[in-house]
Amino acid sequence: MEKEITLNILGMSCAACAASIEKVTRKLDGVSLSEVNLATNQAHIIYDTEKVKLLDIKNKIIKAGFEPRELEEITQEMLFDEEEEEHKSKKRKLILAICLSVPLLYLSMGHMLPFPLPLPPFLDMHTQPMRFAVAQLILTIGVLICGRNFYSTGFRTLFWGHPNMDSLVAIGTGSAFLYSLVMTILIAKDTSYVHSLYYESAAVVVTLIMFGKFLESKSKKKTKDAIRKMIELAPDMALLVQGDRVIEVPTDELSIGDVVLVKPGTKIPIDGTVTEGESAVDESMMTGESIPVEKVFGSSVIGGSMNYNGTMHIEVTHTAKETTLSKIIAMMEEAQGKKAPISKLADIVAGYFVPIVMAIAVVAALVWFLMGKDFAFVLNIFVSVLVIACPCALGLATPTAIMVGTGLGANHGILFRSGEALEHLRNVDTVLLDKTGTVTEGKPAVVSIMEMYLEKEKLIEIASSAEHFSEHPLGRAIAEYGENLNQIYPDRVSGFLAVSGKGMKANYDGEEVWIGNAAFMEECEVDVTEIQKQVEEEAKKGRTPMFVVVSGKLSGVICVADTLKESSKNAIEKMKKQGLQVAMLTGDNRLTAEYIGNQVGVDKVIAEVLPQDKSSVVEKLQEQGHRVVMVGDGVNDAPALMQADVGISIGDGSDIAVDSSDVVLMKSDLSDVAKAFILSRGTIRNIKENLFWAFFYNTLGIPVAAGVFYAWNGMLLSPMLGGLAMSFSSVFVVSNALRLRRLKLE
Repeated sequence: MEKEITLNILGMSCAACAASIEKVTRKLDGVSLSEVNLATNQAHIIYDTEKVKLLDIKNKIIKAGFEPRELEEITQEMLFDEEEEEHKSKKRKLILAICLSVPLLYLSMGHMLPFPLPLPPFLDMHTQPMRFAVAQLILTIGVLICGRNFYSTGFRTLFWGHPNMDSLVAIGTGSAFLYSLVMTILIAKDTSYVHSLYYESAAVVVTLIMFGKFLESKSKKKTKDAIRKMIELAPDMALLVQGDRVIEVPTDELSIGDVVLVKPGTKIPIDGTVTEGESAVDESMMTGESIPVEKVFGSSVIGGSMNYNGTMHIEVTHTAKETTLSKIIAMMEEAQGKKAPISKLADIVAGYFVPIVMAIAVVAALVWFLMGKDFAFVLNIFVSVLVIACPCALGLATPTAIMVGTGLGANHGILFRSGEALEHLRNVDTVLLDKTGTVTEGKPAVVSIMEMYLEKEKLIEIASSAEHFSEHPLGRAIAEYGENLNQIYPDRVSGFLAVSGKGMKANYDGEEVWIGNAAFMEECEVDVTEIQKQVEEEAKKGRTPMFVVVSGKLSGVICVADTLKESSKNAIEKMKKQGLQVAMLTGDNRLTAEYIGNQVGVDKVIAEVLPQDKSSVVEKLQEQGHRVVMVGDGVNDAPALMQADVGISIGDGSDIAVDSSDVVLMKSDLSDVAKAFILSRGTIRNIKENLFWAFFYNTLGIPVAAGVFYAWNGMLLSPMLGGLAMSFSSVFVVSNALRLRRLKLE
């Protein structure tokens, strides 16, 4: 009988770790599927219980150097706490490594500057060479202890045949350290060996890579925070109605059929149906729709949405585990689990480069040993090959370019959460834009005014003054419009009364004023047929008409809608010029969506999409072979942001959308999406250049270091020259990465 299980795996640091776990578990007879996801630290395994036991699978993973745990054994809170502690540990180690690397650089490189930096006499390189070397040794050992995980992971993955970035760091810095250690010992016989120390190379590279790992940890932590914040959206407690009593109970304990009380200004705890009361409910965090939805008897409500101004009784229709919010959380976790870890170019190169270099070093040393050369000569050959081929530049090639690229992006208000986002973005061909808050401003505003029996200025004066006391977003939009024109006089208003779900009543200078929707007009027996056609045309454009009645007479209509951002149309044009297909995704009705889509010039409009279906739209496009970017700002966008190849969030959107995305636009300007594409392509091109030159320089000197030319002309590369070449390749790579600063994003 086949069984599926998901294990939490501790100890993974890169794609090669995931690959090694897959390799050892797939070899077991009875395991039909083994997929390991680095982003979630989870292994999804399907196995035949009659052929293999779970204990056997766990033991294989343990032997590979990792710790498997069943998800049932740990809570989500435990995982959050562990991640938090790991992040803090990396931060502490990084700070200590920096504190040790700075004096090490001062000590080892200070005397090489045009104006040599002073050193105390007891550490003078010429008079006290041994102390000079030992001081560097002590500082370097401290740094290597801080970065010891690179060595444990690097050598373990190398042993299992999957060398990765950690393997590169471990071999490269380890070679430089061991060579320097040998030179330190030899100083006792010959002080000239003090010029052959490369401790700073080992320590600084380890510190830089630790910094990169810290940033990666921070990014992963943010992703976990997104799920935590979603869980916190729904209240932990609810007011349960039991006859004449109202008691507070945990939301998790509510059952289908229970009735809960929701007070004004509080969040609705769970999905349900209104059985008593009326109110306006802000569902924008869930549906992306900025206009509050009027709720009356029989209306459905979503757990986690905000109740504005009315008291309601809600009959529970879904338990806490089956709400819309919980489904969105589940989809986020699923999308996160599907996102395959990126295969770093350096890892691919290392998969061939590292084993070959090690083999060359061993073979060269063995050949010279069999030819009768002494141990010093053999050691010189072995270390020279490793040092000249030391992949420090290879290890720096990717992170330095990413650091410069992301720094350039930050200067333009474009924040990349990881190097993966940079690599994925360059291959994207389709851009999905959420409407509300992304293409549009995300809040209602007055867009048109129809005058009837009052002049426009007087109509605005009366309506904005009366709505000054309203808490309803549509009323606030009218009030703000009057405030901006200095045509608001709230002191002339009296007797304000909000009519939940319909409008308001008040007196202005003794005249009775009614403002509200069509249903309110019908209730007040006001005839609106005279202006019905114009109102219907406005409604087709996604605008909400607010009828203004003064002293029982229809005096005009003020239309409120979510307005377009000024930059949207121009930004979409820029994306299309880059060869991207641009579509708009929204939960709005088709007429409204198509009107806005035509205004901004998108290629396609996908309308009337439920919150839980947004990620499915992304998934379908991916199944058709498209690489998709999702741009959004609401909680309802979070699953789609995580499902997309790259998720881009608007900076002033919800924290959850920001934490679920790969790229954040701090200026909330869609033009920055086009800039992000340019930056991605430029950065990845720079990384490829870096990898080529790092590989070229390291490979060029290997034959010389191995002593290929020694038999003919006595040419032999010293480790010192090998170290110089290694250092030059690192300088070249960093200098090339710095060229990215001049990249034009316009």
